[in-house]
Amino acid sequence: MNLYATLEEAIDAAREEYLAANPEQEEDEVSVSQFNLQKYVMQDGDIMWQAEFFTDDGDEGECLPLSSGEAAQAIFDGEFDEVELRQEWLAENTLHEWDDGEFQLEPPGDTEEGKAAAEEWEDDNSESDNLI
Repeated sequence: MNLYATLEEAIDAAREEYLAANPEQEEDEVSVSQFNLQKYVMQDGDIMWQAEFFTDDGDEGECLPLSSGEAAQAIFDGEFDEVELRQEWLAENTLHEWDDGEFQLEPPGDTEEGKAAAEEWEDDNSESDNLI
């Protein structure tokens, strides 16, 4: 799992991974049908992103499907608004790091560490996060 500090870096890396996995396709002739994305909140509060492109709708990866068809192709081609993509992301799908490399949708609230982590993650998906 490769995580990136910015959404743009995650999309660029996903594009490169897709091209490496499909060497028979010319870069200017690539046709993708699905774009998947995942947002992570790390223990220190940093936001990280992971993205994937797939040729066929319904292909499963590590991330959640966000766009398909022409919208996925536009993202692959670099024709997207980062703020709009951030706004499309559902906060309840964000994964939070609980332990090194272990992620959950919500921190456990039944321990002191879980309560402290929940307080740190409270600001997740704030208006300022969406504009960065």
